[in-house]
Amino acid sequence: MEGHKEPLRVRVEGSHTNCSLSEMDDFHLTRALEKPRQLKIERKRSLDERSMSELSNGYVRQDSFLDMAHSPGSRSILDTPLSVRNSFEPHPIIAEAWEALRRSMVFFRGQPVGTIAAYDHASEEVLNYDQVFVRDFVPSALAFLMNGEPDIVKNFLLKTLQLQGWEKRVDRFKLGEGVMPASFKVLHDPVRKTDTIVADFGESAIGRVAPVDSGFWWIILLRAYTKSTGDLTLSESPECQKGMRLILSLCLSEGFDTFPTLLCADGCSMVDRRMGVYGYPIEIQALFFMSLRCALSMLKPDEEGREFIERIVKRLHALSFHMRNYFWLDFQQLNDIYRYKTEEYSHTAVNKFNVMPDSIPEWVFDFMPLRGGYFVGNVSPARMDFRWFSLGNCVSILSSLATPDQSMAIMDLLEHRWEELVGEMPLKICYPCIEGHEWRIVTGCDPKNTRWSYHNGGSWPVLLWTLTAACIKTGRPQIARRAIDLIESRIHRDCWPEYYDGKQGRYVGKQARKYQTWSIAGYLVAKMMLEDPSHIGMISLEDKQMKPVIKRSASWTC
Repeated sequence: MEGHKEPLRVRVEGSHTNCSLSEMDDFHLTRALEKPRQLKIERKRSLDERSMSELSNGYVRQDSFLDMAHSPGSRSILDTPLSVRNSFEPHPIIAEAWEALRRSMVFFRGQPVGTIAAYDHASEEVLNYDQVFVRDFVPSALAFLMNGEPDIVKNFLLKTLQLQGWEKRVDRFKLGEGVMPASFKVLHDPVRKTDTIVADFGESAIGRVAPVDSGFWWIILLRAYTKSTGDLTLSESPECQKGMRLILSLCLSEGFDTFPTLLCADGCSMVDRRMGVYGYPIEIQALFFMSLRCALSMLKPDEEGREFIERIVKRLHALSFHMRNYFWLDFQQLNDIYRYKTEEYSHTAVNKFNVMPDSIPEWVFDFMPLRGGYFVGNVSPARMDFRWFSLGNCVSILSSLATPDQSMAIMDLLEHRWEELVGEMPLKICYPCIEGHEWRIVTGCDPKNTRWSYHNGGSWPVLLWTLTAACIKTGRPQIARRAIDLIESRIHRDCWPEYYDGKQGRYVGKQARKYQTWSIAGYLVAKMMLEDPSHIGMISLEDKQMKPVIKRSASWTC
């Protein structure tokens, strides 16, 4: 292929290991405490040489494409992205999607540094949709990386890293040094011909809540960039090493917590309004786990990094045990909770969080299939939020927070409850909605989060990319293909809206912006991952136990 470069291999000095960058993530956690490693770079067989022979045999081994490092590739011309040139039968909306994505690009002093949240000229109120959001840029970044265009991603990582160093205040209170911005905006002065950046660390957000997820997404994206390009110089730079340590210091600090999970306020993540997710929300815990694993693979075991590596290893063991045992819900566990005794004291207590069986909502009993399960939305003393949250469960699969059996059970649940969780437009951000008196109490009568709308059971096309990645990792590409078909049937006509309303996701959201950038980028990333499953290595972390053989299905485009 023109401009294609062979992926990189990494040899670890002092051992007999010769592995790819993705395989480095598979080292046992305790290996991270060994003596500092020196890296040597050598070439490896290209993806084309390895994968084509496997494709001809009718199957793809997951460990084959997950362990392949990604090469930068040549930058494609504007009108011919790699995803179009490499597809045998590209969908007609792909070219339009790329055009819309490029139209959303933001430049600072002539260099691309991100993409705005939405490019909707029909909307009279711009609000903050003309800003570059950290979480919103992630699917855009992955699309550019998969298309062999890493410069904008590198610029974004460096620019947000500079913003992290700013002094951050809300009224008279100073935020932690490691807090990453929720978003930033580039202001152009045509008279003076200067560019300036204004950042928002939560002081302008609804509810004035700092974004807990921004730092996690930054670490995850830094690893994705490293995996895609094979360039270790960015992640190993003193600035990025310090940035990771500052983020981790906020999360690993000791306090009054008795759990390894992170205590959070409402509105600190994608669900950025009051929706009853305060406490220990699954989305934050899954991103926390994934960012810890990503940081573990990138931190240098020098004098400063070694202490963090040791703390990460201990936290990962505690966090994985806690989540897999106390957040997991399947038919058997539901039945056990239903029969729980309460007011148990001592270390022999079975109902460790004193969850009241009468607090189990009626819908769960009909929703839970015999085969299937999921991580519940929240667990804290005397409280269990039984709602299903899509992003947290998909990230749990990608990070291997979910065990292999749990990952398969999540996908089983999705297939069994397709009408409820997907309907006519992928994918429900959470299920079910809250309504009536509960809605008034939990949301404070939020007019934007009415039932089956926005964060309250709305359908978000951006979640397609996390679903697709989870489907590929678990060997269920046909599920992703089915979801993509639904997206392609109408999102173009609807002008790429931010979200859809209704129990089936049938209606364009009542306040949804058109040409929402992450809706566009999420679709492109999902398509490119199905076309080239090795892309999943950017955003998937493997356990040695989870290496099934994936048989090629009719839904898997090539």
